[in-house]
Amino acid sequence: MMILRMPSMHIISSMAAIKKHRGIFSVLFVAYLVLLFYFLFFSEGFGRMQGANEYHYNLVLFREIRRFTKYRHIVGNRAFLLNVFGNLIAFMPLGFFIPALSRKSKNGFAVVLNCFLVSLLVEVIQLVFKLGCFDVDDLLLNTLGGLLGYMIYWICDKITDRTSRQKG
Repeated sequence: MMILRMPSMHIISSMAAIKKHRGIFSVLFVAYLVLLFYFLFFSEGFGRMQGANEYHYNLVLFREIRRFTKYRHIVGNRAFLLNVFGNLIAFMPLGFFIPALSRKSKNGFAVVLNCFLVSLLVEVIQLVFKLGCFDVDDLLLNTLGGLLGYMIYWICDKITDRTSRQKG
């Protein structure tokens, strides 16, 4: 998120910093994963259904997105924003970190596939342990968030390449 607010020269230097200081970014990535794990499975403020005796799932694409949009005035803006935009934003760092830290996963398709697989793992864990709802809308939104994160990485990488070619 912070990268979006930085002037272009800071973006360029931050991309170079990623390449130089891979260890620090690895620690940041682990911290991100720990926070993501906490918010997705244990944070009570994000609609967890802990202690539920039954399984909850949605297998109809766009059902929950439409429901939250239609009944936004009833469920509240916070619930609407958390459900729709929270899923996008939560997975944006994953789409950025994967190509930034991996020498092999620079391909957009591979990054998006990995984001989808992580999201699928999250949804299955939520279903099996009854910590939430298996929701295909969440799969879509999480994967789109990963794609947006990858697009930010790709843009920053192109700016870095162009700037280094101009200097060199």
